[in-house]
Amino acid sequence: MSLSRRNLLSAGGALGAAGALGAAGALGAGAAPAAAHEGGAGREGGAGREGRHRVRTGFERLAADGYALLAGQRVGVVTNPTGVTSDVRHIVDVMHADDRVDLRAVFGPEHGFRGTAQAGGSEGRHEDPATGLPVYDTYLKSGQPLADVFTASGVDTVVFDIQDVGARFYTYIWTLYDCMVAAALAGKRFVVLDRPNPVTGRAALGPVLDRAFATFVGREPIAQAHGMTVAELAGLFAGEFLAKPVELETVRMSGWRRTEFFGSTGLPWVPPSPNMPTPETALVYSGTCLFEGTNLSEGRGTTRPFELLGAEGVDRRWAEAANALELPGVRFREAYFAPTFSKFQGRTVGGVQVHVHDPAAFDPVHAGIGLLISAKRSWAGFAWRPDHWIDKLTGSTRVRTLVNAGADTDEVVGAWAADLAAFRAVRREYLLYR
Repeated sequence: MSLSRRNLLSAGGALGAAGALGAAGALGAGAAPAAAHEGGAGREGGAGREGRHRVRTGFERLAADGYALLAGQRVGVVTNPTGVTSDVRHIVDVMHADDRVDLRAVFGPEHGFRGTAQAGGSEGRHEDPATGLPVYDTYLKSGQPLADVFTASGVDTVVFDIQDVGARFYTYIWTLYDCMVAAALAGKRFVVLDRPNPVTGRAALGPVLDRAFATFVGREPIAQAHGMTVAELAGLFAGEFLAKPVELETVRMSGWRRTEFFGSTGLPWVPPSPNMPTPETALVYSGTCLFEGTNLSEGRGTTRPFELLGAEGVDRRWAEAANALELPGVRFREAYFAPTFSKFQGRTVGGVQVHVHDPAAFDPVHAGIGLLISAKRSWAGFAWRPDHWIDKLTGSTRVRTLVNAGADTDEVVGAWAADLAAFRAVRREYLLYR
């Protein structure tokens, strides 16, 4: 892993001068990240309004300041259905109706701006019927082609507001990365509006990507469960990975604590993608998404994707083997289901349902490895996808080769310890919250 620790506040550096908002600098635009312990110290926290805890998102703080950060700018927004206010109005609709914002364009990621496309799809270039704004498709665009999209849109500032789920292979954080690179190439200002990591920001977990395996499900060497918010990741990307500096500003949340799961935020959950229906899905996703790299169903086409896993021929022995691992915070139920699409469409399969009973004790990546190993040992039909997609998801050949060699769960997890420790040390420099 090659992480460098650049100085973000150097002349012409990626974050720009602190206090860009003047008296409104409390929004956090251009502020240098505070050092923090793994899952520990940082900047923000505290109680919500009227003594009742509620998180205020970056957008809410931007709006409360009268959009001062966007004054005099032609604005484009990278967002999807999760870009909503606490009363579930979409931020594009809100800003379009406000004369204080000169909103010119929307940029849609995978699944699209309004979220109608399934995995691996987008909505294409179109005009939004609600606002009349042009919607540009960013999916599978990067580098100069994406910079050309920003240039063609005529905007001065690109704003990013999408709910992440905390996993390296969830593509929105790489949309963030690609848009930052493109903004730098196009000479556009880039503003990130922060939202909670729904599975907490306590710690980074899992293997760190080897750049030789870089794809859209992992561009740079971060941990499989990164334990960061999108604003923190933006700082990390700018400080460690971007070849060309971008004029980056972030608007932090207020009221969010690193130990907090989404259910405690007071915010509405909007599925970030069609197969991420609940915060509970997000909780297991960074581990059970590994089953995309196997011949087992990862639960797509069911009402509990990534919580239901299985294949034809799997029986109770898998649940028994998985429970015998005694993994903290989780139990596995023998389950049978028939996916309505994706793997095993319309066919009844056997497998397990993942039941997390203690989220604070649960390690999703450790559990995902345990499930892979127990599936392989209890079902003779287990196989990796022929394209070795598992290597892209885990970030190297290490997990696959160790599992094939008969390693146990602790051996596989222990194999990435040194890389993870190095990433955690760098990550700590970019944490913004307690």
